[in-house]
Amino acid sequence: MGMLSFVVIGVVVIAAFVVIGIYNRLVGLRQNVRQGKADIDAQLRQRHDLIPNLVETVKGYAGHEAATLEAVIAARNTAKQGEPDSGSEKGLRVALDNLLALGEAYPDLKASSNFQELQRELADVEDKLAAARRALNAAVAQFNTAREAFPAIMFAGAFGFQQADFNTLDDSERGTVDQAPQIGF
Repeated sequence: MGMLSFVVIGVVVIAAFVVIGIYNRLVGLRQNVRQGKADIDAQLRQRHDLIPNLVETVKGYAGHEAATLEAVIAARNTAKQGEPDSGSEKGLRVALDNLLALGEAYPDLKASSNFQELQRELADVEDKLAAARRALNAAVAQFNTAREAFPAIMFAGAFGFQQADFNTLDDSERGTVDQAPQIGF
């Protein structure tokens, strides 16, 4: 065996270590994307779990608003069974907005400490959901960048690493992002 054989073997071993390193990095980044999606699912579940308590509280003060209450429960059940990115979450958000608007129509409900606490919890969940979406998008950006960078791009497709999708605003959110908030005194 000559010197050329050792050089070829050395190059092959180094190339193998590079490919293994690329693969392991992409696996770790893909796991971060999966964790981000799971975090969003967890926040959506927490929001879904708050809804029955909110409905029961409203029912005590505005029981004759049965159509609104039933719409919220129906939207919750549909969203709970659907995909997080589907229109079912949009329907739930609209139904929740209608339910929370009842607080304005019923001063006793608005003054209820239970209703206020549930509104705070819901706002907290919405904040956590927004943070989970931002974290997912950061993980997706990092994964897609690593997947598309050289030399990973030569191996990523062969190893089954597909481009990840960003979490985007749905139609119900998109219309309100560009609008100035209404502030009343």
